Amino acid sequence: MKRGITFGTFDIFHYGHLRILERTRELCDWLAVGISSDELNFSKKGRNPYYSFEERARIVGALKCVDEVFKEESLERKAEYIKRFHADILVMGDDWTGKFDWVIPLTRCEVVYLPRTPVVSTTAIIERIRG
Repeated sequence: MKRGITFGTFDIFHYGHLRILERTRELCDWLAVGISSDELNFSKKGRNPYYSFEERARIVGALKCVDEVFKEESLERKAEYIKRFHADILVMGDDWTGKFDWVIPLTRCEVVYLPRTPVVSTTAIIERIRG
Protein backbone atom coordinates (compact mmCIF):
# COMPACT_ATOMS: atom_id res chain seq x y z
CA MET A 1 0.00 0.00 0.00
CA LYS A 2 1.42 3.35 -1.06
CA ARG A 3 0.91 6.16 1.48
CA GLY A 4 0.74 9.79 0.41
CA ILE A 5 0.89 13.16 2.12
CA THR A 6 0.24 16.72 1.03
CA PHE A 7 -0.14 20.10 2.68
CA GLY A 8 -2.08 23.30 2.21
CA THR A 9 -4.15 26.05 3.76
CA PHE A 10 -7.34 25.08 1.89
CA ASP A 11 -9.08 28.36 2.74
CA ILE A 12 -12.16 29.31 0.69
CA PHE A 13 -12.19 25.72 -0.64
CA HIS A 14 -12.42 25.66 -4.45
CA TYR A 15 -12.10 23.42 -7.50
CA GLY A 16 -8.29 23.75 -7.61
CA HIS A 17 -8.08 22.39 -4.05
CA LEU A 18 -10.31 19.47 -4.96
CA ARG A 19 -8.28 18.67 -8.08
CA ILE A 20 -4.91 18.60 -6.31
CA LEU A 21 -6.32 16.32 -3.61
CA GLU A 22 -7.92 14.00 -6.18
CA ARG A 23 -4.75 13.92 -8.30
CA THR A 24 -2.66 13.23 -5.21
CA ARG A 25 -4.92 10.34 -4.25
CA GLU A 26 -4.50 8.88 -7.75
CA LEU A 27 -0.78 8.48 -6.87
CA CYS A 28 -1.37 6.63 -3.60
CA ASP A 29 -3.72 4.27 -1.75
CA TRP A 30 -3.98 6.31 1.46
CA LEU A 31 -3.74 10.09 1.90
CA ALA A 32 -2.94 12.32 4.88
CA VAL A 33 -3.44 16.07 4.46
CA GLY A 34 -1.67 18.64 6.60
CA ILE A 35 -3.82 21.73 7.04
CA SER A 36 -1.87 24.90 7.86
CA SER A 37 -2.58 26.21 11.35
CA ASP A 38 -4.00 29.72 11.50
CA GLU A 39 -0.63 30.94 12.81
CA LEU A 40 1.34 29.24 10.02
CA ASN A 41 -1.00 30.70 7.42
CA PHE A 42 -0.48 34.20 8.83
CA SER A 43 3.31 33.75 8.78
CA LYS A 44 3.22 32.57 5.12
CA LYS A 45 0.64 34.96 3.70
CA GLY A 46 0.48 37.90 6.09
CA ARG A 47 -3.24 37.41 6.68
CA ASN A 48 -5.47 35.15 8.69
CA PRO A 49 -7.48 32.55 6.80
CA TYR A 50 -11.18 33.29 6.38
CA TYR A 51 -12.12 29.90 7.87
CA SER A 52 -10.58 28.65 11.12
CA PHE A 53 -8.31 25.63 11.17
CA GLU A 54 -11.14 23.51 12.60
CA GLU A 55 -13.53 24.52 9.81
CA ARG A 56 -10.94 23.92 7.07
CA ALA A 57 -10.01 20.54 8.59
CA ARG A 58 -13.68 19.48 8.64
CA ILE A 59 -14.15 20.47 4.99
CA VAL A 60 -11.04 18.64 3.75
CA GLY A 61 -11.62 15.66 6.05
CA ALA A 62 -15.10 15.14 4.59
CA LEU A 63 -13.70 14.39 1.13
CA LYS A 64 -13.67 10.73 0.10
CA CYS A 65 -10.15 11.06 -1.34
CA VAL A 66 -8.74 12.06 2.08
CA ASP A 67 -8.10 9.50 4.81
CA GLU A 68 -6.73 11.72 7.57
CA VAL A 69 -6.16 15.40 8.29
CA PHE A 70 -3.78 16.94 10.79
CA LYS A 71 -2.53 20.35 11.82
CA GLU A 72 0.64 21.57 10.08
CA GLU A 73 2.38 24.00 12.40
CA SER A 74 5.70 24.55 10.59
CA LEU A 75 7.04 24.24 7.04
CA GLU A 76 10.34 23.06 8.52
CA ARG A 77 8.67 19.99 10.07
CA LYS A 78 7.76 18.36 6.73
CA ALA A 79 10.17 15.45 7.29
CA GLU A 80 8.71 14.84 10.76
CA TYR A 81 5.17 14.72 9.35
CA ILE A 82 6.26 12.40 6.52
CA LYS A 83 7.82 10.01 9.03
CA ARG A 84 4.82 10.19 11.39
CA PHE A 85 2.44 9.10 8.61
CA HIS A 86 4.92 6.69 6.95
CA ALA A 87 4.41 8.50 3.64
CA ASP A 88 5.98 7.09 0.49
CA ILE A 89 5.13 10.16 -1.59
CA LEU A 90 4.88 13.89 -0.85
CA VAL A 91 2.80 15.84 -3.35
CA MET A 92 2.81 19.64 -3.59
CA GLY A 93 1.65 22.21 -6.12
CA ASP A 94 4.22 23.26 -8.70
CA ASP A 95 4.44 26.73 -7.15
CA TRP A 96 6.65 24.94 -4.57
CA THR A 97 8.87 23.15 -7.16
CA GLY A 98 12.21 22.17 -5.63
CA LYS A 99 11.47 23.70 -2.23
CA PHE A 100 10.88 20.38 -0.47
CA ASP A 101 13.44 18.18 -2.22
CA TRP A 102 15.48 18.37 1.01
CA VAL A 103 13.12 15.79 2.58
CA ILE A 104 14.17 13.06 0.14
CA PRO A 105 17.46 12.02 1.83
CA LEU A 106 15.87 12.36 5.30
CA THR A 107 12.75 10.29 4.59
CA ARG A 108 13.33 8.34 1.35
CA CYS A 109 10.01 9.79 0.28
CA GLU A 110 9.34 10.56 -3.37
CA VAL A 111 8.48 14.22 -3.99
CA VAL A 112 6.10 15.16 -6.81
CA TYR A 113 5.07 18.69 -7.81
CA LEU A 114 1.75 18.81 -9.65
CA PRO A 115 0.66 21.67 -11.91
CA ARG A 116 -1.85 24.02 -10.32
CA THR A 117 -5.35 24.25 -11.77
CA PRO A 118 -5.17 27.26 -14.15
CA VAL A 119 -6.92 30.52 -13.25
CA VAL A 120 -8.08 29.33 -9.81
CA SER A 121 -6.66 30.61 -6.53
CA THR A 122 -7.99 31.59 -3.14
CA THR A 123 -6.30 35.00 -3.43
CA ALA A 124 -7.96 35.63 -6.81
CA ILE A 125 -11.36 34.63 -5.41
CA ILE A 126 -10.94 36.97 -2.42
CA GLU A 127 -9.86 39.84 -4.68
CA ARG A 128 -12.83 39.24 -7.01
CA ILE A 129 -15.26 39.28 -4.08
CA ARG A 130 -13.70 42.49 -2.75
CA GLY A 131 -13.94 43.78 -6.33
